Amino acid sequence: MPRRDDITSVLVIGSGPIIIGQACEFDYSGTQACRVLRDEGLRVVLVNSNPATIMTDPELADATYVEPITPEVVERVIAQERPDALLATLGGQTALNLALTLADTGVLDKYDVELIGASAEAIVAGENRESFKRIVASLPAHWRAEVARSLSCTSMPECLAAAEDLGYPVVVRPSFTMGGAGSGMAHDEDQLQRIASAGLAASPITQVLLEESVLGWKEYELEVMRDRADNVVVVCSIENL
Repeated sequence: MPRRDDITSVLVIGSGPIIIGQACEFDYSGTQACRVLRDEGLRVVLVNSNPATIMTDPELADATYVEPITPEVVERVIAQERPDALLATLGGQTALNLALTLADTGVLDKYDVELIGASAEAIVAGENRESFKRIVASLPAHWRAEVARSLSCTSMPECLAAAEDLGYPVVVRPSFTMGGAGSGMAHDEDQLQRIASAGLAASPITQVLLEESVLGWKEYELEVMRDRADNVVVVCSIENL
């Protein structure tokens, strides 16, 4: 897609601390994004709380803020730097949740900052388990494969009732989390109490999706990139064992 001439500066949100199992891939992708944006002649402003990453090397951004990735701090950076756009899709769940907060509280509108890479609506559709379930269910029949039964829950009594309906074991999937935080498979009520409690606590909107188990099935995963022009690249395919 051609470069947009109406954007001259971009605020990139990093992923913060790297922990085992997540975030190092976002540091790599965010680093590449900063390089590409600067090569295109854009001014890059970076906020990342982790000084030990490659992403925060001085030559990668025009202005780097090693500060906590919180709505209050990022709003101050926006007020100081006045970027045209905010790119949050390369900072993992930390950046996505932050972008939604800034959009919901009116900060982006206040400073006339456009959310690029993915709109707030697209982030919600992908991260809210119930919203994503509805999208899959609404696909045309010739595209739609059979989907495991699931129920959305926002409290422990709802989780217990959902498990009775679906039957054990059940998979617990919190909304707006990444890296498996708060998720797990419960084989009985005791495990469900423990796992679902952690999942509800981990989800910023206190929501988990309880899904019937397909344990024992072959599982294949496709990593796909698609743009608004419907160009699609399958980055890799994975068989989970």
